[in-house]
Amino acid sequence: MKEKKIIARYKKATFLYEIIETYTAGLVLTGSEIKSIRQGNVNFNDPYAYFKNNELYLRGLHIAPYKHAGYSKHDPDRDKKLLLNKSEILRLQRRVNEKGFTIIPLNCFISETGFAKVEIAVVKGKKLFDKRQAIKKRDIERRTNDDY
Repeated sequence: MKEKKIIARYKKATFLYEIIETYTAGLVLTGSEIKSIRQGNVNFNDPYAYFKNNELYLRGLHIAPYKHAGYSKHDPDRDKKLLLNKSEILRLQRRVNEKGFTIIPLNCFISETGFAKVEIAVVKGKKLFDKRQAIKKRDIERRTNDDY
């Protein structure tokens, strides 16, 4: 069986946020978008998820236009609908309504079955001193790895 192939990762996520829960969600895409994702033309531009009519949408996922798309090119910055179970959506809505919680994507990947998926997380923003501790910890690890 094939493994999931990670296409793009939101690297700032672990630095800026404390991850509480993670979910895997499908994406509603057009034909040229999935072809562009398979080529690896995906970027995260300060992404987040929001609710609209009890559905979850992702904003900030930039999918570059597919160069062989012809006349039917897609909008690279349109909001993408996320596919989750109703119970998961309701659980996420309850979490986001609590103070300080938000939903962000962690990475975009192609699943074993060939579908584009996004790993999303319920997160809470880190304070400035938490970020300083993360930098300090990273520097210490870097120094200990350089010694060997």
